[in-house]
Amino acid sequence: MITKVLEVDNHTVTTHFVLLGFSTRSAFQLLLFFVFLAIYLLTLVENFLIILVIYSDGKLHKPMYFFLSNLSFLEMWYVTVISPKMQIDFLSHDKTISFNGCMTQLYFFVTFVCTEYILLAAMAFDRYVAICNPLRYPLIMTNQLCGTLVAGCWFCGLMTAMIKIVFIARLYYCGTPCINHYFCDISPLLNISCEDSSQAELVDFFLALMVIAVPLCVVVASYATILTTVLRIPSSQGRHKAFSTCASHLAVVILFYSTTLFTYARPKLMYAYNSNKMVSVLYTVIVPLLNPIIYCLRNREVKAALRKTILCKGSEPREDGAVINSCVESLHE
Repeated sequence: MITKVLEVDNHTVTTHFVLLGFSTRSAFQLLLFFVFLAIYLLTLVENFLIILVIYSDGKLHKPMYFFLSNLSFLEMWYVTVISPKMQIDFLSHDKTISFNGCMTQLYFFVTFVCTEYILLAAMAFDRYVAICNPLRYPLIMTNQLCGTLVAGCWFCGLMTAMIKIVFIARLYYCGTPCINHYFCDISPLLNISCEDSSQAELVDFFLALMVIAVPLCVVVASYATILTTVLRIPSSQGRHKAFSTCASHLAVVILFYSTTLFTYARPKLMYAYNSNKMVSVLYTVIVPLLNPIIYCLRNREVKAALRKTILCKGSEPREDGAVINSCVESLHE
């Protein structure tokens, strides 16, 4: 593979990168293609079903499910930024990606990651209000506030990614710019830069601190308050019900934060090791696959609405009463 370059102002300007991906034999590459393709399609179907169910069932028109539908929408695009290119590289010997394509992939990946960090914090705040201030919940979590929170999440993600890209895209890359990863990420790009990247690293560190640490503090503070509130509930049934309302979200937070912090909280030179690729697979492929399953398995309302949508949508309206009875029976089987 020959890397294309241009000579501009005595600098070698890279127009293409090489994604090293997973160093395996061709037969195993084919197996990985089918595995990751199945995971990608299943992730899209799962998240689309959650959006469809929440939109079509009036009982789920609540702030918690509004945030959940936005999370599913985000993760559909989140995996789409990474998976298609990765699957193409499994089948191709030419694993190059253009400079503009690499920067575009990086921009949207950073956007979705940062947006998800903040969105999970907004969901934690929603659970805090629901459990700690249940009587004031409808007054606090209005449609206007929920819309503002979601819009703020997307705005912060877009602006953070834009600032990072400005500093990374203007770096010079010399030699054979081989990225030891299966997609364009910040640390691998900083590692192959042939000039001082300390300014870009400082900006990346500061923005990462703001986007990761602040939402994490919100999540920890919310759940610390929730825990103290729940422990004051006298009945065990009441405590169990309160915990069950936030168990799914807490599981998603732990999965996403733990896998991403393991990668981005370490020195950039650690990216020279192939183990980071396996960790990256967790939060770019596996976590988006598991999130819808976690929410469906732990949430009775979502499960009931999903069964109702699958079993009762498209039923021929023989009689209104018959259709309603069949739906009720299917939900109580």
